Amino acid sequence: MKPSRFFTKEEKNRIMDAIREAEHNTSGEIRVHIEKDCPGDVLDRAAYIFAKLGMHRTRLRNGVLIYLSLEDRKFAILGDAGINRVVPEGFWDNIKEEMLRLFREGKVTDGLVKGILMAGEKLKEHFPYQEDDVNELSDEISFGDKMDKS
Repeated sequence: MKPSRFFTKEEKNRIMDAIREAEHNTSGEIRVHIEKDCPGDVLDRAAYIFAKLGMHRTRLRNGVLIYLSLEDRKFAILGDAGINRVVPEGFWDNIKEEMLRLFREGKVTDGLVKGILMAGEKLKEHFPYQEDDVNELSDEISFGDKMDKS
């Protein structure tokens, strides 16, 4: 099954609504990318997608990618340099654990929504929402079957 068809329209809307809600708490930018399978190491692939989506171009370098590979059952949360400079090691661990718990229950959309909202809350600690905040990255979900797989 193509990743873009894995979620219903309602599930896609829930995920994008969660991104918008999370970004109301922070100047950070959150993206979700879904692929059928992950060629190689999940963090390497997430870093490649992060760059391909231009997520390193935010003013404060505070983009976050939630990457999910459906068939391999792999996922990663990857923060940009601005985030990694100020957060402690293991910053994403409790979010990953909560997402994994829901994924194991077969609740993929719930896991993504929960992870997105938790990421927004965590980002708020270091990157609070600014009145003049500009949405620098799309809130749309990106799918591997809709972009070059190289």
